[in-house]
Amino acid sequence: MMLAYTFSCSTSPIKARRTAWRIKCTSSNKDGFPSFLPKQVEKIKDPFARKLATRIQRLPVQISSADSLIIMSSCVKPLNHSETNPVVLLHGFDSSCLEWRCAYPLLEEAGLEIWALDVLGWGFSGLESLPSCNVASKREHLYQFWRSHIKKPMILVGPSLGAAVAIDFAFNHSEAVEKLVLIGASVYSEGTGNLAKLPRTVAYAGVSLLRSTPLRMIANFLAFADISFCTRLDWTRIGRLHCLLPWWEDATVNFMISGGYNVSDHIKKVKPETLIIWGENDQIISSELAERLYYELPHATVHQIPGCGHLPHVEKPYHVAKLITDFVRVHCALQH
Repeated sequence: MMLAYTFSCSTSPIKARRTAWRIKCTSSNKDGFPSFLPKQVEKIKDPFARKLATRIQRLPVQISSADSLIIMSSCVKPLNHSETNPVVLLHGFDSSCLEWRCAYPLLEEAGLEIWALDVLGWGFSGLESLPSCNVASKREHLYQFWRSHIKKPMILVGPSLGAAVAIDFAFNHSEAVEKLVLIGASVYSEGTGNLAKLPRTVAYAGVSLLRSTPLRMIANFLAFADISFCTRLDWTRIGRLHCLLPWWEDATVNFMISGGYNVSDHIKKVKPETLIIWGENDQIISSELAERLYYELPHATVHQIPGCGHLPHVEKPYHVAKLITDFVRVHCALQH
């Protein structure tokens, strides 16, 4: 059924776009996908992505630093509640919890209590009010989510830029983090660099390009070496699905011009025991940086996965799930 919506001339294009999205998201989906996901989710072929997408939900998170703003925050909640502390999965730059589509069910089958969270400004949270999406806001959102819904020290897992999110959080909220797992960690860049100085019009043009299918395909060529073209195309659909939300562009520009993450000075001060996982064939982050990270973290072990690129949890999910499970359980056994 086709529906048309008319907005008054006083309604801004951005506000109109978000209002239309709220109206559209009231419909149900015969495949079990939550109504707030873009309709293009139906084109995804990957069965693991489709399955995880049906489990995404939004939970309320109150941001105290933003006049008590409540953000409906997207995540996948655990089915299991175990004796070990919960494992909380973050994602990389401009991604979503669907990044964990392959490894999440394996970790769940191992009996772990698993959360997959969308970092503020990315993923599928409801951001109609467009809160600030700078580093401090992302940290505050994660802390309030933890305080409201998780409530126990966690094993925080950060891939790629998610490793910087995890280190920043552990440095500022050590009481919330029992251990860290850093995968293909992007932690030595100096924020967004010169991008933070761009005029807003240029920043919007660049972010629009970031959403494009060709650029996302190129990123997949860098991240994954040995997958078919059809798989690469489908994974591109998965990777850019959240970009189709009406507030994605504004939230991403807000993050880019804010300066981004710069956590290199925090690394030596991060206390939790840390597991570092790296793909042997990572074409995005040098393996030399894995060695540097290993030596700078006070309590770290490192595992390199052969024949694997930048995102081992997507490319080698069984290997990553076993490493994480063993890391959690060995520590738990030592405590008992």
